[in-house]
Amino acid sequence: MKSRGKVWAWFFIILGVLYFFLPLLATFIFSLKAKLGVLSFQSYINVFNDPKFIRSFTASLLWASLTIIVGIVLFVPTAFWVRLKVPKARTAVEFITLIPFVVPAIVYVFGLVRTYSHPPLLIVNSPLLLVSAYTILAMPYLYRAVDIGLRSIDVRTLTEAAQSLGAGWFTILFRIILPNIRVAILNGAFLAFAIVMGEYILAQYLAKPAFAPYMAVLIQNRAYEPAALAVLSFALTWACMGIITLVGRGSGQAQVGGGH
Repeated sequence: MKSRGKVWAWFFIILGVLYFFLPLLATFIFSLKAKLGVLSFQSYINVFNDPKFIRSFTASLLWASLTIIVGIVLFVPTAFWVRLKVPKARTAVEFITLIPFVVPAIVYVFGLVRTYSHPPLLIVNSPLLLVSAYTILAMPYLYRAVDIGLRSIDVRTLTEAAQSLGAGWFTILFRIILPNIRVAILNGAFLAFAIVMGEYILAQYLAKPAFAPYMAVLIQNRAYEPAALAVLSFALTWACMGIITLVGRGSGQAQVGGGH
């Protein structure tokens, strides 16, 4: 009976792997058929030689980096303060962080354009508005990742110990708390990165260069290059996951304080 359970377990694991990887394999093989009758990396060469790809991809990398930085600066102190000083407000704060899930992106971007396209808040053409909008979209993931990280350590004990040694709030937050939750922050940052790289509506309607609108235009005009871009996006995603895994292994001995 036990061996039969193992067989079924392996069957479903293999089935899941095939279901996930077969479409990716088919996409990769299709991306190699840009030259008639032979397999080649011509579609990848065409993508990398396209100035619009470099411009849109680097722009999305910039938006993602700024979004992650702004999110960390906003949500780490907020989650820390809520957990340490006002735990009763935690439910209300969590509810606020879930609002981006229930507001459609098209409604959100329309409200942004209507609000910030008139003086005195004429910033509709500024990258500031785009990064702020991305930060709100990433808020459920970033804030919850930070909050989960804070749950895994004894925030109050660490804070009181640091204060007894004369540490200020800035030192406590950025030299004690933040290193202990860096894996959680990386997880949230990875999700924010994926959101920014794949988000279409905000970049399209706020008229900023970005990777998703570029890919959408490419799908309408090319056949093999979009497949190459899909494979490259998948490789980039797995590279980010590998970085998180490596950092997570290195942080296992660095964390202090018991969870509760």
